[in-house]
Amino acid sequence: MYLLGYDVGSSSVKASLIEVNTGRTVAGDFYPRAEAPIKALRQGWAEQSPADWWRYLKEVTASVLAQSKVNPADIKAIGISYQMHGLVAIGRDGEPLRDAIIWCDSRGVPYGESAFEAIGAEKCLSRLLNSPGNFTAAKLQWVKDNEPEIFEKIYKVMLPGDYIAYRLTGEICTNPEGLSEYMLWDFKDNAPAQFLLDHYGYSSDILPEVKATFGPQGAVTAAVAAELGLAEGTPVTYRAGDQPNNALSLGVLEPGQVASTAGTSGVVYGINGTVDYDPLSRVNNFAHVNHSAGNTRIGVMTCINGTGILNSWIKRNVAPQGCGYAEMNALAAEVPVGSDGVTILPFGNGAERVLQNKDTGCSIHGISFNIHDRRHIMRAAQEGIVFSFMYGMEIMKGLGMKIDCISAGRANMFLSPLFRDTLASVSGATIRLYETDGSVGAARGAGIGAGIYRDAAEAFASLELIGEIAPAADRTPYLEAYARWKSILENTINRQ
Repeated sequence: MYLLGYDVGSSSVKASLIEVNTGRTVAGDFYPRAEAPIKALRQGWAEQSPADWWRYLKEVTASVLAQSKVNPADIKAIGISYQMHGLVAIGRDGEPLRDAIIWCDSRGVPYGESAFEAIGAEKCLSRLLNSPGNFTAAKLQWVKDNEPEIFEKIYKVMLPGDYIAYRLTGEICTNPEGLSEYMLWDFKDNAPAQFLLDHYGYSSDILPEVKATFGPQGAVTAAVAAELGLAEGTPVTYRAGDQPNNALSLGVLEPGQVASTAGTSGVVYGINGTVDYDPLSRVNNFAHVNHSAGNTRIGVMTCINGTGILNSWIKRNVAPQGCGYAEMNALAAEVPVGSDGVTILPFGNGAERVLQNKDTGCSIHGISFNIHDRRHIMRAAQEGIVFSFMYGMEIMKGLGMKIDCISAGRANMFLSPLFRDTLASVSGATIRLYETDGSVGAARGAGIGAGIYRDAAEAFASLELIGEIAPAADRTPYLEAYARWKSILENTINRQ
């Protein structure tokens, strides 16, 4: 028996096919090979076409089936991970009415701030665990105000993963974890947040049906089976946003456990066993995949929009032509900790929640034309990304979270020894690297949702630990570089 997992990201769609009994990945691929385009029609905007996601998914499905030569009838369940906070609006014909407004788009900020002020901090924070912020519900308000002719045609709104599940099955549904991404889950009532729907003037009818995160969420239709080469009736049994799913992929389910990713955006995601929040809403709080009214599991997340996207910008614009990431890492490692005084603030990919939705832009500080070269910029970029993680982790620690160990998959920025060493040494936490990714985690999640695995412990019994990175014996240079970075950040914020 096999399980199929999809990870619908903003840079690509990944797919993995795993064998149930061994947990072995028998095939995996991603598409497109180059990073998927993000449309930025104006400063702070970011959109993608849902039709492109489906096209990418079709390509990777064909690839993993060809690689594995598995009989599609032997694939017993499908799981979906997806980029969080996006807005897909469809009409009654099931077609998207416009391109999706994705996670790093900033245009919802003023609408979230206005709702927070009108409703009040106490009600929003105690029931949503966040301010309405720049999340999906606020993005929809922008559509309502600026594209009323589109808003009037909306039949349902969906997250990217909801849309992919809908295309596979014809079923329109979401789950509590998903609605908490919209900022439309009321943790007090354990139901959609009617008070915020009322504030924005949305009918609850535009929301998908709410189903469990693990369990039946529809089955592959005959038409889709013919299009993708899958078996008709294959059930979709798990769905979660990419960061909750990444935590699941690493076995992070219980209070005190922490996971991290560093792709286009970067995240540190820890589990809290109590309903708590940051009064300034600088970190995000969501229903984790195993949260329920009787089992409080809140995912506390610090998210930095400008992480891997900064490193890829450096590759395109600073590194020598033809230089790959491994070569960039080697060049950066020739420079000492602290980059000889060069500091980079990595916030060039839209408004940052950790900065209270300010959009400071990316900036480089301390360049000396007589001392520094491209190697210093390469190192300072990676250090700046790590330091932004640390800035968020300090807030998480203020909520009572203890961060002694960080679990991560060996992917993206975690492929860089410099990045890993800097994160371990500035945070004081040991980093545990595992051989997994979001699509593999989604496949395992599907096995849980289908009842093929008894529980998460059985599903992740074969999860392979491939290495540990301990903090440096002398953390002083890292802490000094972070202090300088933090001072520059705070001065930048105060000037705005």
